[in-house]
Amino acid sequence: MNKELIINASSSEVNIALLEEKVLVELNKEKTNSSFAVGDVYLGRVKKIMPGLNAAFVDVGYEKDAFLHYLDLGPQINSLLKYTKLALTGRDAQLSMPEFISEPDIEKTGKITQVLTSNQLVLVQIAKEPISTKGPRISSEISFAGRYLVLVPFSNRISISQKIKSSEERNRLKRLIMSIRPKNYGVIIRTVAENKKVADLDTDLNNLIQKWESVAQKLISAKAPQKIVSELDRTSAILRDMLNESFNNIHVDDPMVCEEVKNYIRTNAPDKLDIVKQYKGKIPIYEHFGIDKQIKNSFGKIVTIKSGVYLIIEHTEALHVIDVNSGHKVNSDSSQEDNALSVNIEAAIEVARQLRLRDMGGIIVVDFIDMHEGSNRRKLFSKLKDEMDKDHSKHSILPPSKFGLVQITRQRVRPETNVQILEKCPTCEGTGEIKPSILLTDEIENNIRYLLQDQNESFLKIGVHPFTYSFLIQNGLFRSIQWKWYFKYKKWIKLMPVNSYHLLEYHFFNKTEDEIKM
Repeated sequence: MNKELIINASSSEVNIALLEEKVLVELNKEKTNSSFAVGDVYLGRVKKIMPGLNAAFVDVGYEKDAFLHYLDLGPQINSLLKYTKLALTGRDAQLSMPEFISEPDIEKTGKITQVLTSNQLVLVQIAKEPISTKGPRISSEISFAGRYLVLVPFSNRISISQKIKSSEERNRLKRLIMSIRPKNYGVIIRTVAENKKVADLDTDLNNLIQKWESVAQKLISAKAPQKIVSELDRTSAILRDMLNESFNNIHVDDPMVCEEVKNYIRTNAPDKLDIVKQYKGKIPIYEHFGIDKQIKNSFGKIVTIKSGVYLIIEHTEALHVIDVNSGHKVNSDSSQEDNALSVNIEAAIEVARQLRLRDMGGIIVVDFIDMHEGSNRRKLFSKLKDEMDKDHSKHSILPPSKFGLVQITRQRVRPETNVQILEKCPTCEGTGEIKPSILLTDEIENNIRYLLQDQNESFLKIGVHPFTYSFLIQNGLFRSIQWKWYFKYKKWIKLMPVNSYHLLEYHFFNKTEDEIKM
């Protein structure tokens, strides 16, 4: 499968689009100064114990306390608490993991009051980012994911991905890990470790152990609440989890981010280094690769598939509902049952893509077109499972009910991706009042004057609709409105045509490509 990663970076945000066979399947946005990302490790302080919920609220520095349930403590919580206490009291000599004496595991049916107390310091990891009005969801079962392995301190268990089917390969991997794994470290062997050499696994394991040891060193001088170690940024995490032979290109429009990506690949997959390319085109990278157009077609209440089949996606407080409609896709030579199966198969592909693209979580109910034959319902269920296998988020799918409904649960650890695609009226901007277009250039110039003279901006770029762009540069050399601005303000104001803008829309940008809010 042909996979491409398109990365659009600015000083405040990194946008990452994953294309499979030129089709947009994932869209990620990451603030460059983001905190409380999944995988970050914090030293927190227990604020409140809730026996009724069998949970605790922990202060990790976020405005809302993080939620820690008893089942998220992990069996080795007592060992973690003992280790954390030793580190905080500066007992370096007792922090060697192979020599550390572990505490007994806790019971699954226990109570949180038996383990934690108010004001206690505890090492936790972000399991789910803050969503809406809720604080982060956290776990004290610390784990670090590498390219081939996942390291779980204080455990001695070796687990293997169920996607590795060969019993011979599973036994080989287990023997290798047992021979190189130090005491008190549990290891989960990832799918990509299949057929890898012991040197690759050993390097990955040592990197993860170093990461855990750095946690111990930082704990010595830590004061709660404090971030102890950060997870990889979103770009590197996607590369770590998905980079394989099917990746063809990684295009990045920012030189610094491009160098970071190259450094990561140089360390982890040097043979793939030549797929990283810096984009230097004049038009925005998302527009060049057709991503903007796909975003406009893929978000919103109604999503249309090329054949005419369309989905209606509704979001409620309790669940997401997707209704499948055949539109004008009807084959007069086929029976109603065959037409329904054909429509449902197409819709299943798009439903799986939409769940990844929007990162929809919780309960999803899909209303497919009714089919009476059990064999057809089984074909639909099989197709949907195959498409959902491409999704890295944990999910569960139930077979179609007798009403034709398919129920899906999907884990979500970040806020849902939501892109506004409905545009305001280009004339009234949603106010219902018309603004004369003849005054557009005067309005732009008033803003130019304010930014250059009052705000002392040293550089200005204006994004406008292509028609407006043509109007501002017309009348020949030295006679255009753009040149008049230059002679008047003694600064060259760069103009940029943007196809996605409506006729009277314009935006100002500074030297770092960040929009200047007016």
